[in-house]
Amino acid sequence: MSNLIQGRTGEWEVVIGMEVHAQVSSQSKLFSGAPTQFGADPNQNVSLVDAAMPGMLPVINEECVKQAIRTGLGLNAKINCYSVFDRKNYFYADLPQGYQISQFKYPIVGEGAIVIDLKDGSSVEIGVERLHLEQDAGKSMHDQHPSKSYIDLNRSGVALMEIVSKPDLRSAEQAGAYMKKVRSIVRYLGTCDGNMEEGSMRADVNVSVRRPGEELGTRTETKNLNSVRFIMAAIDYEVQRQIELIEDGGEITQETRLFDTNTGATRAMRGKEDAHDYRYFPDPDLLPLEFSQSLVDELAAELPELPDQIRERMVGEYGLSSYDAAVLTEERETAAFYEAAAKDQDKKLVANWMSVELFGALNKAGKSLADSPVSPAQLGGLVALISDGTISGRIAKDVFADMFETGRDAADIIEEKGLKQVSDTGAIEALIDQVLADNQDKVDEYRGGKDKLFGFFVGQTMKLSKGQANPAMVNDLLKSKLG
Repeated sequence: MSNLIQGRTGEWEVVIGMEVHAQVSSQSKLFSGAPTQFGADPNQNVSLVDAAMPGMLPVINEECVKQAIRTGLGLNAKINCYSVFDRKNYFYADLPQGYQISQFKYPIVGEGAIVIDLKDGSSVEIGVERLHLEQDAGKSMHDQHPSKSYIDLNRSGVALMEIVSKPDLRSAEQAGAYMKKVRSIVRYLGTCDGNMEEGSMRADVNVSVRRPGEELGTRTETKNLNSVRFIMAAIDYEVQRQIELIEDGGEITQETRLFDTNTGATRAMRGKEDAHDYRYFPDPDLLPLEFSQSLVDELAAELPELPDQIRERMVGEYGLSSYDAAVLTEERETAAFYEAAAKDQDKKLVANWMSVELFGALNKAGKSLADSPVSPAQLGGLVALISDGTISGRIAKDVFADMFETGRDAADIIEEKGLKQVSDTGAIEALIDQVLADNQDKVDEYRGGKDKLFGFFVGQTMKLSKGQANPAMVNDLLKSKLG
């Protein structure tokens, strides 16, 4: 599938790089013992270190380092046993130190790769440039007072992993799939909760356009996008804006932009800084971070099964499509539900019922999978009754709707309502004979060459049986009787 975009003056290629900021799952901050829980009153989770009181020294949090190593392993990336913390200098009201402790030349994690699965069945490998550890800044609140901004330092000093992709993404769809995949990996690993609405995961998106095969164009960076939908919408808008601007004779300015969620447009915020503007230098209060390869090996041995490994099993052993397997493995809970429901059942059929019927019903009811009225065992039980011919796929939909509403087992509903599929040859032949007798004119037309009427006879027979006749048997018996 081509990702080229047709403009007024020819084709354009989109080039996207992403910086994902993932809050490390830890009880305390990167360089202080202050707590990290979400939702505390303003300025409750603040130590003297976070408030940058004079003479306060940072002390590295070992658990945050381990979480970064685990994440690097999950990204198939190189773990650097030697890394350095730098000061990134800029002034902002919610940054009390006047600098952010980050990593620049020597990050804790080097190059890696992530495979994303797209709806058309294709897979694309996206390069990861690096992952580095850094502190978060505080939060400026502009809606508390008519003429003043308030500062909440609860987030100040919270550990972040900044995961920087290579400029390998070529469309909003790919960027959305990449974000979902990164979120899925860190959730499986337990290194970040991935709650974008709470701000514990957000992304900056670098977008440029160029003629196919030409040098990279000038990029803009759209900051702080906190949902997959907003990431895709911001990219689509920015691509269109850049193409139209160039085609009208204008030039793209390298700048930082913000996405307005109400209008769906991006707007300029400030000129884009380069690395030298931040005057990076090694933090004099922190020694280089060094650890042994044996620690890395130990953490690698403890990693859970990751989405790609489960996906490979679903595709290789179960025969699912890459895309269906990607959907089912996006969340650890979804994969576990599927594995439990599909145990000893038709794997493809379970995947189909889960992704279409169950997800559809949950979505309509505004429920999560954790609140599903239908358990994995119940869904597996329903599929078993379809597989062994007890009920047809059509009747199964009615049974499922009842299961979702009442939480009862499929077998009980089928028994109570007398919904068992009729697979008795004599009973089905009697139904077919009645349909043919009632529609003799159409029988003559069919035998005269109007083959398309076959579907009509199937439909009438199924209707007469109230949907309970075995469809495969209906087809076979009709063919012989009409032939």
